Amino acid sequence: MKKQIVIIGMGLIGGSLSMALRGFEDYEVVGVDRDAATLAFAESHAAADRVTADGDAAVREADVVFLCLHPRGIVDFLSSHRNDFKPGALVTDVCGIKTAIVDAAAVLPPEVDFIGCHPMAGKETSGIFHADRDLFRGAHFILAPRPQSRPEHVALLERMAAYIGCRDVVETTPQKHDAIIAYTSQVMHIMAVAVCDDPDLFDCKGFEGGSFRDCTRVAALDVPLWTELFSMNAPALTKVIRNLEDNLRAYREVLERGDVPALSEKLAWSASRKRHMDLE
Repeated sequence: MKKQIVIIGMGLIGGSLSMALRGFEDYEVVGVDRDAATLAFAESHAAADRVTADGDAAVREADVVFLCLHPRGIVDFLSSHRNDFKPGALVTDVCGIKTAIVDAAAVLPPEVDFIGCHPMAGKETSGIFHADRDLFRGAHFILAPRPQSRPEHVALLERMAAYIGCRDVVETTPQKHDAIIAYTSQVMHIMAVAVCDDPDLFDCKGFEGGSFRDCTRVAALDVPLWTELFSMNAPALTKVIRNLEDNLRAYREVLERGDVPALSEKLAWSASRKRHMDLE
C-alpha cells in the first residue's frame, strides 16, 4: 500500500504542489478542499491522485501533510486537528511567515513531527484555476526545522524540493526567515500597492514601461492572504519599511538640493550593490 501525501487546501500553491508531487517515490497524493468547484477542477485536471472534502479522515491516514491554507487557517487547523495526525507523520506548511506557524505547531504531540517550509514561488493570481505543476521550477525551497525535527523528514523534504524542480534548499530559523522575507518579498508588495495609490495612476495609461509593469505586477494581490501575512509579521515588516523610507528620503534630498554629483555617487553605489549580488 502506498504512503500518502495529503495537501490541505487546493488553491494556487496547494494545487500546484499537488500536481508537481504526483509520481514522487511511492506516495499517493491526496488533495483536500472544502470548495466543490475546486475539487471538481482538481479531479478533472488530474491535480492529485485522489481528491476529497473530508480533511479529518485524510489527515488520520497521512504520512505527510502539507498545510496550504492562509496563515490563520494553518494556526487553527493545527489546533483543531492536533490529535488527528498519525503518529510518526510529518506535518509541514507552505506559508510565507514562519515564526507564528512554528509556534502554533507546539500544540502537536511529540510523536508528530513539524517542519516549517516555504517554497519561494507564486503568482499575482490565486486559486487552483491558475495552478501550474512547473510553478516551483528554479525557486528557492526554505526549511525552518524545529530543534526536535527528525533528520529523515528534513531529507524527505529535500528530495521533494528536488523532485518539483526547486533550485536549492535553504535551511534557516523561523525568526531569520521572517526578517529576510519582510525585505525580499513583503516590502516589495508594499511598494507595488503604494505606487498604485498615486492619484495620477489612471492618467498614466499608455505610458507604462516595463519597469512600471514589473514594479506593480504583484499589486493585484490576494487581499485576505496578504493582510494576514503583513499583520502577522508586522515587527519585521515595519522595520524594513522604515529603512526604505530613509533610503527614499536620501534620494529625495539630493534631488531637492540639485546635487548632481551626490546623486550620481548614490546611483553608482546602489547599482554596484545590485550587480555584486547578481554575481554571487
